[in-house]
Amino acid sequence: MSESKPTATPNPWQELRRLTPARIALGRAGTSLPTAAHLDFQFAHAQARDAVHLPFDHAALSAALAERGRETLLVHSAAADRHTYLQRPDLGRRLDPESAALLRRHAEAHPQGYDLAVVIADGLSALAVQRHALPFLERMEEQAQAEGWSLSPVVLVQQGRVAVGDEVGELLRARMVVILIGERPGLSSPDSLGLYFTWAPRVGLNDAYRNCISNVRLEGLSYGTAAHRLLYLMREACRRQLSGVQLKDEAEVPILESGTRNFLLE
Repeated sequence: MSESKPTATPNPWQELRRLTPARIALGRAGTSLPTAAHLDFQFAHAQARDAVHLPFDHAALSAALAERGRETLLVHSAAADRHTYLQRPDLGRRLDPESAALLRRHAEAHPQGYDLAVVIADGLSALAVQRHALPFLERMEEQAQAEGWSLSPVVLVQQGRVAVGDEVGELLRARMVVILIGERPGLSSPDSLGLYFTWAPRVGLNDAYRNCISNVRLEGLSYGTAAHRLLYLMREACRRQLSGVQLKDEAEVPILESGTRNFLLE
């Protein structure tokens, strides 16, 4: 009895799939994708959609930060709900009046200001914030304290966009601001955390005034490397009094000595 032919046609580039999460060398069944590849795509798409709509569990994050001795301030953008947030990006870039008043009162009680305002916003993936914000902050704050930087309470922003960090930094009289925010989910990364850093934050700045460190997650840029790059940007921003397109990330990435070296980093 002859053996039955496989339904899916094998792809000779299959070995490349071990080297990247990109959807390559999926094979084919006739003129279509194999069932497994099609189902995997649908699953990844569902994960990305869920990440966008997942509520921001700010209470759990605030409690975890309190255990580490970090004060938090909970604020809200001008976008009243998720539906409004997704349809009106401009409202996510500004605080609502009550939140702005809260930060002004805090600034009046701390007139000396801060070297760095630390902001966490849900962005387009609260999942990324819940998974990666705390472990990144642990590494960043450890290095910042060693440098002698003063840090603001962690400001948690509901329904926030990147630019809302500039308003927070301005109200808290901070020389610099970094906002940790969930990036737009992709089909291979629904939980990617982005960091946006600004020198002399104020309302009205555009992206040209910010430095971005993206793809902070276990499968992407490590927490330690991201913190190392952020501290480099902070030092250079203070020295040169600027950030954004005029400030390049030229931080030397520390390499652990081992028997093998990564030729990409040499």
